[in-house]
Amino acid sequence: MNRYFLELAYLGLNYHGWQKQPGAVTIQQTVEERMSLLLRRPVELTVAGRTDTGVHARQTFAHFDSPEPLDLSWLRHRLNAFLPPDIAVKNILPVRPHAHARYDAMRRTYRYVIVRDKDPFWHKRAWLVREPLDLARMEEAARILLQYEDFESFSKVKTDVKTFLCRIYEARWEVREGRLEFVITANRFLRNMVRAITGTLVDIGLGKYPPSHMHEIIRAKDRRAAGPSAPGYGLYLEKVEYPPEIFLPSPADRT
Repeated sequence: MNRYFLELAYLGLNYHGWQKQPGAVTIQQTVEERMSLLLRRPVELTVAGRTDTGVHARQTFAHFDSPEPLDLSWLRHRLNAFLPPDIAVKNILPVRPHAHARYDAMRRTYRYVIVRDKDPFWHKRAWLVREPLDLARMEEAARILLQYEDFESFSKVKTDVKTFLCRIYEARWEVREGRLEFVITANRFLRNMVRAITGTLVDIGLGKYPPSHMHEIIRAKDRRAAGPSAPGYGLYLEKVEYPPEIFLPSPADRT
């Protein structure tokens, strides 16, 4: 059996998230259907991290198996021609037989984009927040996240996870061409976690709470203690990182 990683990018506006579900169009369903038609057999994808409705990905990976070696250049070209314009296959990479897109991921980076004024080019791709935001307070509160590992207060209430522990490596704000962008990297994320953190940081930036209130929110281990979730359409899965040893040389590298 041959295993491959599919590197994808997509805009999530027209989809009910990644995961297949009855009566809804999803990224997983769309890609699997096209791949199954091209390869003339059922294809099942396992993704690095499921995104919610409206959330985008600049880079994510999903693995699949094939009983025979594949012409990866042909498959990538044909898939991109076959998929809708808001989903792109960036690469298809051979990996070791037990490589896993979800469990082997070492780090994931998300970026949340906020615009300060109406901008048609960022419509439904960023959260428009017109009220004045105190960036220094938001940065101070973001740094507090690095002191903790239990983020139950930022998780969906009904979830099947066994642990709320996450290791956050960075949490910072950037100012880019007038936009505010929150960048956060961790070994794993809980469902709705980045949107809940972003919404809470915005509340702090609006002056509703002092930055130190972040300590109380995290220690409460209660979703009701945190602020509202930021809209899904401002969130981007930016990057997923893996140990290099899980990848195999591509056929082109071996010639």
